[in-house]
Amino acid sequence: MQYRQIGTTGLSASIIGMGTEWLDRQPYTQVERTIHAALDAGINIMDLFMPGEEVRRNIGRALKGRRDQVMLQGHICSVDLNEQYDISRDPAVCTRYFENLLRFLDTDYIDLGMMFFMDSEEALTQVQENGIYEYMCGLKQKGVVRAIGASSHNPPIARKLVEAGMIDVLMFSINAAFDMTGSGTHVLDTLKNDFSGQDYAGVNPERLALYQLCAQRGVGITVMKPLGAGKLLSPEHSPFAQPMTVGQCIHYALTRPAVASVMVGCRSPEQVQDAVAYLNLTEAEKDYTHALQGERSSMQGSCVYCNHCRPCPVNIDIATVHKYLDIARLDSGNIPPSVRRHYQALDAGGADCLACGECEARCPFGVAVAANMEEAAQLLG
Repeated sequence: MQYRQIGTTGLSASIIGMGTEWLDRQPYTQVERTIHAALDAGINIMDLFMPGEEVRRNIGRALKGRRDQVMLQGHICSVDLNEQYDISRDPAVCTRYFENLLRFLDTDYIDLGMMFFMDSEEALTQVQENGIYEYMCGLKQKGVVRAIGASSHNPPIARKLVEAGMIDVLMFSINAAFDMTGSGTHVLDTLKNDFSGQDYAGVNPERLALYQLCAQRGVGITVMKPLGAGKLLSPEHSPFAQPMTVGQCIHYALTRPAVASVMVGCRSPEQVQDAVAYLNLTEAEKDYTHALQGERSSMQGSCVYCNHCRPCPVNIDIATVHKYLDIARLDSGNIPPSVRRHYQALDAGGADCLACGECEARCPFGVAVAANMEEAAQLLG
């Protein structure tokens, strides 16, 4: 397994995490086998948003004696009043369900305490004004949660959470189809129909800017919906000329700025193994560029961090340099020291570029690599 830092939290997550939604309403033996398979594979982060008592108790029971091997991403505002899944912003109700989460899991802390489904201005106002966010800050001070986060599918609201300094972690829906969905479309609406019915005109700059902002501000991203509810794997439902594989979907998400872990929903040990098989794929098997080529999804001139440009004769990690450059471009007068340090720690940087043109000849998207390397050296060197 490989691990990445979650922003500036000091926590390190496996690049493949596990979503536990599919363990809801499953027998305990299946829950135990699936969770143990994940832990045995080195997965150390799991998301648990489901509000039901049975699934929470089953997961807690399965983690007995192994709680220290995993970071739990638990949510506040997810409830099942009247035995129906729902969202509440009532402070008393939310507090009760969060305390029940701790009790049912038989733990005294949640690693990542997430404000659930922050997709609207109303939700943002509610948690700020009714005491829910203040409650989460209090839990962090007491060590009951180690980091505060939020889950969202809406770039403008997620951006406001990051800019306000409210969160350490963002759980965001990332896949190639979502990233090419227009700003006026809510990505969850695309899951109700075929992706192929959408109008794609290139990567949504609002979404890319959000990932870059998170990297700039030290907010780590955990990814939900990496497979698009399985539709990206389907020839009938994919918007692309050919469907993506599980490995390509994971790789696409992992190459977005600020992403620490991709949460893949699993209901069985076999599905856990399918997810972690990513670690053994060749670069060719990970290649997702077919999803970003063609008239409807043109990315001409933009680096998508795919590494087709390599090998470099002087061993520049061109995709990584571009990531740091894109972050620096957000505000060249206020580049985070951490970004500059990470760039300067690379074995080779933009100043080492020979402008030989080999990378530009290989790039599927016509990126002006040599000019960008020169700019990176100026801004970050």
